[in-house]
Amino acid sequence: MKNEKGERPSWAPPVLRGERMEAGLRTLELDVRRRLDGLLQGNHLGLVPGPGSEPGEARPYQPGDDVRRMDWAVTARTTSPHIRETVADRELETWLVADVSASLDFGTALCEKRDLVVCATAAVAHLTGGGGNRIGALVSNGAGSITRIPARGGLPHARGLVRKLAETPRAEEGVRGDLAAALEKLRRPPRRRGLAVVISDFLGDMEWQRPLRALGGHHDLIAIEVLDPRDIDLPDVGTVVLVDPETGKQREVHASALLRKEFGAAAHAHRQEVAAALRRAGAAHLVLRTDSDWIADMVRFVVARKRRWSGGVA
Repeated sequence: MKNEKGERPSWAPPVLRGERMEAGLRTLELDVRRRLDGLLQGNHLGLVPGPGSEPGEARPYQPGDDVRRMDWAVTARTTSPHIRETVADRELETWLVADVSASLDFGTALCEKRDLVVCATAAVAHLTGGGGNRIGALVSNGAGSITRIPARGGLPHARGLVRKLAETPRAEEGVRGDLAAALEKLRRPPRRRGLAVVISDFLGDMEWQRPLRALGGHHDLIAIEVLDPRDIDLPDVGTVVLVDPETGKQREVHASALLRKEFGAAAHAHRQEVAAALRRAGAAHLVLRTDSDWIADMVRFVVARKRRWSGGVA
């Protein structure tokens, strides 16, 4: 997708392949810093609520306070309702599950889906960085191939994590993705409560539902769904060859009006099923597309979460 002058839009993700990898990573970091900080303009940048679980001081109850924080001992002593404040946990541990299996090596708009996985990872690292926070990742590019990057803090580590993800080899043809296995590796051994971010296109079978629900029961959970326009509908281009990148199977079909309608209906049904499964797991759901301004979409997502925490309407 280009503008009228044939140029890529300014918001397009940088090229993260070959000789342009190094320059692309530098551009990505600058874009994330400039646009996230600039667009949010003072809004809290965190991806999880501020209050933590450590008990703080008690204070008199005020209309609108969460009654679940009522301090009954102080209320009994003073004969007036009191709630217990909580102190924010300043050391957040974030774990990413990044799916870069073969179905992500695809894109018909401004980038491949795997490029958006790298971009989303860079944004999450920026939004959760600082204050002693740590970030780690599990990178899966196919069945049985999972790379673990230990959780550490600091800008050099975050840069190294993004680079290692960007340099992850592409899956060989015929190797199926296994998101469920990556989620299980994050669940075990159990980790302290933190933030878990799952980035995938969630295509194919949905065996990941059970481990995702278990993960959501212990951590704040965000699911980032990465899509390309051709994941949702087929173009009116006559005869096309459809390829399953995770099996290598090919099929030549005529993109008739009926076929396009049936494909669109099936894709929509799958997207609805994925969204419902993510809700059941307690995950906040963000959709990034290869033909959309991904940073603006992420900003809207973060601001909407902040409004929900503060009692506003998202």
